[in-house]
Amino acid sequence: MATLVLGAAATAFSGAIGAGSFTSALISGAATVAGAYADNLLASALSPTQRQSVEGPKISDLRLQTSTEGAALPDVFGRVRIAGQVIWATRLRMEVSTSTETVGGKGLGGGQKVSTTTYQYFANFAVGLSEGPIIGIGRVWADGKLLDLTGITYRVHVGSEDQQPDPLIETKEGSAPAYRGTAYVVFEDLSLEAFGNRIPQLEFEVFRRVGQSVEDEIQGMVVIPGAGEWVYATEPVRKTSEDTEGTTTPENVNNQIGGTDWSVAIDDLERTCPNAKSVLLVVAWFGTDLRCGSCQIRPGVEFGDEKTNEPLSWSVHGETRDTAYVVSRDAGDDDRPAYGGTPSDQSVVQAIRDLRARGIDVVLYPFILMDIPDGNGLPDPYGEAEQAVLPWRGRITCHPAPGQPGTVDKTAAAGTQVDALFGSVATNQISVSINADTGAVSTSYSGPSEWSLRRMVLHYARLCAALNAEEAGTVSGFVMASELRGLTTIRSSASSFPALDQLVTLASDCRSVLGGSVALTYAADWSEYRGFEAGDGTGDFYFHLDPLWASSDID
Repeated sequence: MATLVLGAAATAFSGAIGAGSFTSALISGAATVAGAYADNLLASALSPTQRQSVEGPKISDLRLQTSTEGAALPDVFGRVRIAGQVIWATRLRMEVSTSTETVGGKGLGGGQKVSTTTYQYFANFAVGLSEGPIIGIGRVWADGKLLDLTGITYRVHVGSEDQQPDPLIETKEGSAPAYRGTAYVVFEDLSLEAFGNRIPQLEFEVFRRVGQSVEDEIQGMVVIPGAGEWVYATEPVRKTSEDTEGTTTPENVNNQIGGTDWSVAIDDLERTCPNAKSVLLVVAWFGTDLRCGSCQIRPGVEFGDEKTNEPLSWSVHGETRDTAYVVSRDAGDDDRPAYGGTPSDQSVVQAIRDLRARGIDVVLYPFILMDIPDGNGLPDPYGEAEQAVLPWRGRITCHPAPGQPGTVDKTAAAGTQVDALFGSVATNQISVSINADTGAVSTSYSGPSEWSLRRMVLHYARLCAALNAEEAGTVSGFVMASELRGLTTIRSSASSFPALDQLVTLASDCRSVLGGSVALTYAADWSEYRGFEAGDGTGDFYFHLDPLWASSDID
């Protein structure tokens, strides 16, 4: 019927425009074809049992990208971006999936069932990189674009002289060479959908040292920054802010390799310094004042309740984002935090567990960062118009400081100020429990309303004890404080150092929480080690740290 209608219309149209016989024939022919196609569709609608099949793109020849026969194997040093050669591959694996849906639904036919068949392709292959042994690889590019390796199964063989055959190659071939002396990467079941159903052209960032190096001698490493709400999380954490209209952005995936920043960094540590089997993990709270009698030490966040995270929520010592101290803003950018926030307790637990799973000993290192912004207006113990911007914790002292007019040094008032900084929290006023599966931390606090040094230190001592209760030796060391030279040199009389008395007591309390198996110490500043020489003209000289070093609780 459509053929007749369109044919008649074509004849009328040809006459209306005065077309010649040849042109009229073309128009009529086209109308006939179109009408026949329409008739087929109408017939389909009138016959609901008829099915229409749609097939997705399918490659006809399962061939891999070629590899150059006899190509030289590069010998690289330092950090080099190179394209590898395919040295092994299987035929592509094809997955076929078919789905059926009903389209339409109105009219005489009541809808048409459409069957759709799609094809997906997966590749197993190995890419030779260079002479070995290499340290490892960094970024990977596919067809010139950075490749996110998250979710991709791959193995790096560094090219040692004793490396073993890859298990996939061995499984597929029955037996396989180990390619000793050759660094190569094996990709297992790589989906090719994003690359036009072919193996992409790959390039690799390769790291290789020159012979024996100083990195081999390194046995321990300090892990910083110590500040950053999720810098130590082993799982990706995303944030939602009020001004992003519900969209989320990654908090701790800020690299071009893939995976969390923590995993990328520690992987690199293991490759670069294979004998570094001890890590000092720094975790910071924030000091608010250089006057020890007025200084609070609190866990802080970068943003308050205007930001949320998923799937984890920030919490430190029971404080949540709604109640926590918010760090100051950068002087040049009102919305940029001067520091990252305190690492969430849960992320600290994740980091410690990950280090132990890698066979690395963990020393937890509670740390003080001074959050004193520009224009703070705070009285300066050292006599300036206001306190210095973001100063070193070693400058915390009495007010006025030793040597300043009206100083309280060598008086009972100095001891009172020092005692205020340390506080009076008792060991039994803090309890910490850890979820064995998720690492979520619950804290109970029943002590005085103070944000003190003892509150911070005993919180982390309790956290370490909870981890060691799960598995002995999870935390092997604890640094209870560090570089408090402005405090340790304050005197409450000519020969009395109240901060040292407080540190000896704190060491005893930490020992009672941690037990005898955890190494415990105070990390002194270099200037403290030589002793204290009074600058008041008396010529007094004291080895003021001796009572702390002599304590049976200090290792």
